[in-house]
Amino acid sequence: MVHHARSCTLVLVLVVVALVGPWPATAAAEGKPAVPVANAELSAREIVERVHAAAGGQAWLAAGTNVMSGHATLCSEGNPSRCVEADRYVMHRVYPTDLEHGAHAGSGKFRLDAARGEQVLFQIAFDGERSYDQNGPLPPERAASDEASAFGFSAIRFALQPGFSVERLNDDQVEGRPCYFVRVTDPNGTRTLFAVDQQEHSVRKAAWRTPRGWHERVYSDFYRLEGSGFLQPGRVRHYYDGVKSVDIRWTRAEIGGAIPDSTFVLGPK
Repeated sequence: MVHHARSCTLVLVLVVVALVGPWPATAAAEGKPAVPVANAELSAREIVERVHAAAGGQAWLAAGTNVMSGHATLCSEGNPSRCVEADRYVMHRVYPTDLEHGAHAGSGKFRLDAARGEQVLFQIAFDGERSYDQNGPLPPERAASDEASAFGFSAIRFALQPGFSVERLNDDQVEGRPCYFVRVTDPNGTRTLFAVDQQEHSVRKAAWRTPRGWHERVYSDFYRLEGSGFLQPGRVRHYYDGVKSVDIRWTRAEIGGAIPDSTFVLGPK
């Protein structure tokens, strides 16, 4: 009977190992220092509060406008043979005061210019009502698709506002940095995922579904703007379904300045 019971126990252990894999060795057993456990007590709301504070507090939340400039590598369909270098990459942004149509619809005002030397690679814009490219206003279907990819990060700005909900998900890492993961759902039911650095509380990744596929943006090389403390990512990479399509280096940013409305209207002169 004892031999039979031990055999049954051995079989059960083997089945469990086959299903879930072997138990990992402890850090102490491997002679490695223990990895600190993330603060499991932090709520999703508290994590977002830390994001806002780390980004610059009111200087970040109430910046109003931002003009970013730098350069970028643009790869059509993620194809290395179709990559081009934009030596001038400039974004004009008027931050929204609400997200009436959801986090993934056009909000505030926005313009992006990409050029290589004297050659214009592309121009896109949103004037608060319509979307444009360098040729003029876009058809509604194209505009909706472009806006769904261009807009999403603002969800974290409004995450603590009435009608929004936030939930904490499983922790993970982004580029080797331990991160909290939170999901923000806006009043329209649109969901956006954010990875928050557990030490610095900067947003390391934002992700959401778009007509082009699962869209991720990875943020790094942060620096603070003098005077305001506004936290600016120096590098932003865009991915669709895991494939990198854009690699941006923001070398300069200016917040709070006036931007004429005409800046956001494109088309033949």
